[in-house]
Amino acid sequence: MTYKVGLLGLGTVGAGVVKILQNPKGRHPLLPDLQITHVGVRSLTKARDVAISSDIVTDDLDSIVNDPEIDIIVEVIGGIEPAKSLILKAIANGKHIVTANKAVIARYGNEIFTAAKQKGVYVMLEAAACGGIPVIQALKQSLGGNRISELTGIVNGTTNYILSRMYFEGADFEATLAEAQKLGYAEADPTADVDGYDAADKMAILASLAFGDRVKLEDIYREGIRAITSADIGYAKELGFTIKLLGIAKRDVTQEDSPLEIRVHPTMIPLQHPLANIHGVTNAVRIEGDPIGEVVFSGPGAGSGATASAVVADIINIVAALKAIPNNINQLMGCSHEHYAEIAPIANTVTQFYARLVTHDQPGVIGDLGNAFGKHQVSLKAILQKNTIHDGLAEIVVVTQQVSELNFQQAIAAIRDLPTLHSIPTILRVL
Repeated sequence: MTYKVGLLGLGTVGAGVVKILQNPKGRHPLLPDLQITHVGVRSLTKARDVAISSDIVTDDLDSIVNDPEIDIIVEVIGGIEPAKSLILKAIANGKHIVTANKAVIARYGNEIFTAAKQKGVYVMLEAAACGGIPVIQALKQSLGGNRISELTGIVNGTTNYILSRMYFEGADFEATLAEAQKLGYAEADPTADVDGYDAADKMAILASLAFGDRVKLEDIYREGIRAITSADIGYAKELGFTIKLLGIAKRDVTQEDSPLEIRVHPTMIPLQHPLANIHGVTNAVRIEGDPIGEVVFSGPGAGSGATASAVVADIINIVAALKAIPNNINQLMGCSHEHYAEIAPIANTVTQFYARLVTHDQPGVIGDLGNAFGKHQVSLKAILQKNTIHDGLAEIVVVTQQVSELNFQQAIAAIRDLPTLHSIPTILRVL
């Protein structure tokens, strides 16, 4: 039996999907059972990096999701609309969905998966998080017998490229961002990447699969990397750390009904940590579970080949399931959870902190800082006191012991009122 595929989008990823399906030799034996019968594009005149018959290309995207002959809709156009509406129309028409659209899934997954369950169709989204790394299927299937306690990941390649360049070359953020844009690793408007929105989208998806509850995007604490400077990178090196934008999701599995802790922010991590040596545009996800212990997935997080690989894998999984159990939903592949997770407020987080403070270079500064930290139960692990940097100002770097976010922020509020303080350029959490 041949399964007909309607492809929405023929950009970098869409072209990659077509190339795989056009050249099935040496790949999965189910690929010859797939036929792309329609391709939807926004512009019929745009040059394409793939050879495809113009007879199946159209700019009428609705006609594809409404075509009764099509079995599977592959959505790789990106953005919120019309992608969301097209996905929902296709589901209403009984079509299975493969999507790479993290933004739509993170914001409207509840609506999409509820509709899919009612219609008895699959929604597959391996390509929506971490590109070619098969972490979503691992969470759904291979790790299904585990109780997951933590998922930590470098899930945005653009920020990892920028921070890697800053670490190895001592470059400043703005110059490195400009280079990333020139190379095509960062968009002209880099907000989604450098301010952590893209990583938050992906963590909403990954955490919901890892911990069994849906996650509201607005509940994820988020910070970006714009405030990271070459000075912070240098101090991190001196202290035995590197800095990465991490997505972190944790749950205390020893306590019943404990809330989920989920956050995205730049983090200092020890150089011996498995994520410390993930450089460039590579993504990596570390998962800790019972009984498996620690597993780490790493690989290309974006690009035509990586994302198309994940998309085609999802198509194959749908076809395999349909051949095995036609007209029946397979909960291992679908989304079975329906409730939203209780998210712990960021104030409840317990972690270490790094702070870079600029003070007036005068006697008593260290004592003032120590008193302010001590009054709020913040113990210090390390203090680096630097020489005067300019105009009678000195730089002091502190790393705390484990402390609650609430206590640390109260201490910082008190320090901001000290007459000896000039500014606090950077605060980072430490893994």
